[in-house]
Amino acid sequence: MQTASPVSHVPAPANAAPADAAAVQASPRAGIPAHQFETPYSDALRSLAGHDWQRLHVPGHQAGPTNAPGVASLVGEAALSIDFPMLFSGVDQETWRLVTPGRVTPLMRAQELAAEAWGASRTWFITNGASGGNHIATTAVRALGTELVVQRSVHSSVIDGITHVGLTPHFVTGHVDTGLGSAHGVTAEQVEAVLSENPESAAVYIVSPSYFGAVADIAAIAKVAHDGGVPLIVDESWGSHFGLHPQLPVNAARLGADLVVSSTHKAVGSLTQSAMIQLGNGPHAAALETLVDRVVRSHQSTSCSALLLASLDEARMNIVTRPELVERALASAQEIRARVRADRRFRDATPDILASPDAVANDPFKIAIDTRGAGITGTDAHYQLLRDHRVYAELSTPSALLLLVGAVSPVDVDRFWNALQSLPEAAIEPDRPIVLPSPCERSMGLAEAFYSPTEMVSCVEAVGRVSADSLAAYPPGVPNVLPGEVLSAEVVAFLRATAAAPAGYVRGAADPELATFRVVA
Repeated sequence: MQTASPVSHVPAPANAAPADAAAVQASPRAGIPAHQFETPYSDALRSLAGHDWQRLHVPGHQAGPTNAPGVASLVGEAALSIDFPMLFSGVDQETWRLVTPGRVTPLMRAQELAAEAWGASRTWFITNGASGGNHIATTAVRALGTELVVQRSVHSSVIDGITHVGLTPHFVTGHVDTGLGSAHGVTAEQVEAVLSENPESAAVYIVSPSYFGAVADIAAIAKVAHDGGVPLIVDESWGSHFGLHPQLPVNAARLGADLVVSSTHKAVGSLTQSAMIQLGNGPHAAALETLVDRVVRSHQSTSCSALLLASLDEARMNIVTRPELVERALASAQEIRARVRADRRFRDATPDILASPDAVANDPFKIAIDTRGAGITGTDAHYQLLRDHRVYAELSTPSALLLLVGAVSPVDVDRFWNALQSLPEAAIEPDRPIVLPSPCERSMGLAEAFYSPTEMVSCVEAVGRVSADSLAAYPPGVPNVLPGEVLSAEVVAFLRATAAAPAGYVRGAADPELATFRVVA
């Protein structure tokens, strides 16, 4: 397995201050650059909050807990005090660089530190999650051309972005584990074949790691894309922690990806909805920088949350400077796996994931537990753990339970294990064939269907009609049907069963129960 080098071994990006040898030596932890202990943006907010301001600006609560007692009870008075508006002079106004050449604001500096940590040439903090990052990335692709090679099992936000900007996708269909009910990734050979068939494509867009933790060969896929003269974009939402500890897989930016979408909150511990976009290294990445910067500015809210931005700054510092947290979290994940491997009922499904033809490694913080020999379905196990034990797993399928361990969040292993062992065992193993629906046939283009007049029809009438929506069983959020595809009986039944499950819903559905579907009129 490729593993990451420590941060101190990664060259600083051109726009970041180089690590001073004496500063590194004086660092509280050997080998970690002293400046990685800084949190410039969150420190600036705390400093602002320390003044006795008369606030005559947004947000409307104006830092007064008595002005918004309900909000204060949710997030605390301290959160209100640092909830400053975007463009507060000297803190996050990037226009200062235009007024005073060389001026680096705290937000800019925080982004530089993140770029160094992940081995990127530049990083942007974003506050609409990795979904927003995927919209930014697809918009950037549209400036390069009208076609792209894209993994079929991308997140629905990628499909939304492709649809909104009028791109024509050429899909690469990755491996599907019908036993676990999981979609994994794609190989370099698959990407090369589709790219060769569609030489007008402007980019290659893939996902790694998969929801179940399968890590694709990014270096090989990057070479294929670059040999074809196009950039590689990676949705690394589930691998935001990669590259930040020697025992973790190397992250995509260091392996040759040109643009990376990172859902930092998922594993690194920033606040929900905070994310990053990372620019890789090399000529394809360099050619994208100005374009991506313009697109980020057009998509990012002018009222983005200072709390979310500051949480990215703090989360980066925490995971980079406290490797012992990662090690403790890894140890707890390994302990769960060890107990599962020794158990008579449950089985560690990691070998299944690594057997996937696309997988060169796996995310050690994703634990897939096969329940097929346990006398209980994964779905029932998920629901009963939640209902009876207040143990909330990340995902379930009929045959598996998927756990996500935060990269800086060690688990109470005994609590989980005792809850798992208390689950009832049926006398007869439940019958649960795993059937992921086959791709639907395409009838019209994505954008043509999305922007066409629509009507709502019953689930029975929907079979054979053209979907106007992208519908994705969630989690993991991979679209099962796209706008312009003909709804099959198999897909309709699968999506309705997902919607009826205790822990699942269908993203994009106009009717949460899927008694009706939105189709092209």
